[in-house]
Formats: sequence, C-alpha cells, structure tokens
Amino acid sequence: MSGGEYGELGGSLPVIASLNASYSTSVSVPSQYLLAPPAERKLISDVRRTFCLFVTFDLLFISLLWIIEMNVSFSSSIWDSLENEVVHYSFSTSFFDIALLALFRFLCLQVAYAGFRLKHWWVIAITTLVTSVFLVVKVIKSNLLDSNAFGYVLPITSFVVAWLETWFLDFKVLSQEAEEERAYVAAVNAACERAPMMYPRAVSDGQFYSPPESIAGSEEELDEEGLGRKAVTAQEKEYVQQGKVALSVVEQILAQEENWKFEKNNDMGDAVYTLEVPFHGKTFILKGLMQCPAELVYQEVILQPEKMVQWNRTIIACQILQRVDDNTLVTYDVSAGAAGGVVSARDFVNVRRVDRRRDCYLSAGMATTHHAKPRCSRYVRGENGPGGFMVLKSSSNPAICTFIWVLNTDLKGHLPRYLIHQSLAATMFEFMSHLRQRITEVRMSHRSHHHHHHQ
Repeated sequence: MSGGEYGELGGSLPVIASLNASYSTSVSVPSQYLLAPPAERKLISDVRRTFCLFVTFDLLFISLLWIIEMNVSFSSSIWDSLENEVVHYSFSTSFFDIALLALFRFLCLQVAYAGFRLKHWWVIAITTLVTSVFLVVKVIKSNLLDSNAFGYVLPITSFVVAWLETWFLDFKVLSQEAEEERAYVAAVNAACERAPMMYPRAVSDGQFYSPPESIAGSEEELDEEGLGRKAVTAQEKEYVQQGKVALSVVEQILAQEENWKFEKNNDMGDAVYTLEVPFHGKTFILKGLMQCPAELVYQEVILQPEKMVQWNRTIIACQILQRVDDNTLVTYDVSAGAAGGVVSARDFVNVRRVDRRRDCYLSAGMATTHHAKPRCSRYVRGENGPGGFMVLKSSSNPAICTFIWVLNTDLKGHLPRYLIHQSLAATMFEFMSHLRQRITEVRMSHRSHHHHHHQ
C-alpha cells in the first residue's frame, strides 16, 4: 500500500492538523464527550484503586507479622499468647497496639479515599503522623528489643509501609487525578470555544450542514431548515445529543492519525491501529483502501445498516428501533461469536448519527438504552464507546475511496483483555473481506441490470 493513497486523510484535514497543534496532545483528544457529569466518568480511578489495595495489604501484612511474632515469642499455644498480648496488655511488652495501629490506618484511609473519595492529603498526614510518633515512643519506652528479632521487624515495617502509603498517595494518586482533571477542564473549555470548523466545511459548495451544537432555545429556528423528521421529545433530543457527542469524538480520533499505534495488517493492505482515548480506553481503528466509489460503501455500510446481516457474517441481527430525525437513528445489533466460540454473541443498543460532507461520509454512534430492547438473558449486553465509519472520497480518483472503521467496545463478561483485542482485530479484517465481496456482488448485479436495459 503506497503512502500516497493513505496520505489523503491527512491532506483533507488541514484544519484539524492546525487545531491539534494549538492544543497539547493530552487535551486535543477529549472534546464534548467529556461534558458528561463527573459521576458518569470512572467513579474511582485505577491509581486510587491500587492505593486502596495497598492499604489493605498493609493491614493484612502487619496482622500476619503480629501472629507470627506471637507464635515465636510464646512457646505456649496461640490462645495463651493472644491472652497475654491482648487481655494482659502492657505498652512495653505487647505488639497488639501495632496491629491496632494498622487497623486505624486501614479504616481512616479506606473511609476517606475509597468511601468519600477525598482529593486532599490531610487524612493520610494524620495517620502517618500518629503512626510515626507512636512507633518512635514505643521503640524508646518498651523493652521489646530484648524478646526477639520481631522487636525490630514490626515497628520498622509499620513505619516504612505508612510512609510508602503517604508517598504513593501524594506523588501518584493525587497528582495523576489532578492531571486528568486539568485535561478534562481544558477539553470542556476547548469544546465550548471550539470553532465549528472541524473539517474544512467552508468550501462545501453550499451543502446542508447541521450545527454541531444548537444553543438551548434555538430549536425553533431549526424548523426552517426543512428537515423531514425532527426530534421532539426530551428522549429524542437526548438521542440526538448522544449522536453528536459520538460524532465529535470520532472526528477527534480521525484527527489524531499521527498518534495511532499500528497493530497488524492483512494481505489486502488493510491495517488495524489502536489509540488510547481518555475516559473511553482502547479504541481500534481499521483503515483500508476500497476499489470502488465512496457512494457505494456509504450506501452499503452507513445507509442500510439493517441489510448488513445479508452479507456481513460478523453480525447476526441488526434492526432499526427508531428513526429520531433525518440524521439520527437507534439500532439494535447482535454480533456473532468470535475467537472460535470463546467470545459468545453479544447484543448492543446504539444511537447512530450520519453526516454527509463534501469529501467524506461519516456515521458515528455509541451505546444507549431503548425501551423496546431491555437487557435479555439470551445475550450478554455489550457497550460501545464512541465509534463509527468514515468513507473518504479520493481527491484524485473517484473510483477509489478510503474506508475507516473506529471501534470502541466493552464486551462485558469476564474475558481476558488480550483475547478480546485479538478477536476484535480478526473481526475487523473479516468484516472487510465481507464488505469487499458485497461490493463486488453489487457491482456485478448493477452491470447485469445495466446490460439488460441496453438489450
């Protein structure tokens, strides 16, 4: 596959390239899709979860050391030694207080950082201060060091672990979350101020274009644009909004082509890439060159999703649940099993938004809910993040086009991640072979149809 043909996407997006340069990379990916209230983002970040896990380890580890210490120091049974340590507690000879101290740290930190999800260090400052002061006093006052090696091990371990927790929270958890929050805020601002010129629409031969964000209260003015079907109810407007959000994310992903990470390619020259999208995780991107006009692919893949079942073996069913407006629809899809049956069939409810532009056709969508298709026990309900299809017309040759499929999906169920990633890439390549076959059949039938007409 020569670089020239693939360079077209870059060439047709000069505006995005300059937009990208103006924001830093970390900020240029998120856009309006981050406007979801923070509650809809991850409730607890990965790094915070690791911290909570470490706090739990602290409690268990100190408890384990304490139990070992009792076994070593008292030759009698564990119950006698327990009685000795707890019931006949003495500051100078018992280790019980060090175990209690670990419990105190555990409760304070878990309640503060897992329960209340605090974004401040004051709780850990208190626990570490109490731990440090207590341990120093204990080591000075007590005669533990006479008993055995554990006289050293328990206080030292407690001290080190408490400070490790402090370091981890301050340097890792809080700084990383603050960084993500900054990216979030910057992205929200960028989305609000962003020029509606994502793609070069200014030169668009007066084609119909719906504004990406309609300001509240401007719905009435839209009537005059002569739309056939229009979103009326709050639910329909919600669907339209979701569609627009998905579209803006897909545009951002397409704009980031230089950051796509190559994964694998096939004999036909199609390539699968990945991109980490903030708040949505790993996104797969398939890019391939089609030896047919863009309109054909647009008609097969974007315009008639419900007919896809006839030729696309990677899905079992696709039905349109609701046409919201001229550019937005809600569909129900069932994917076929993959990875030799290890990944069973999944069903999805998606909202899709279609956008026709001068140089490309776009269809973008993401998971939604619809009363007609509640979750059923027959399939595991998967959830799609923002993704979709783009068919890019070639500027030099109208008989070819570039096809891009952006896929971000959570298949749910307990499957190892590497297996899902392998099966997704395989599914994407399989889809391309079905699509090429379908295009060939459609062209053959067109030709024979044409032939009959002329006879």
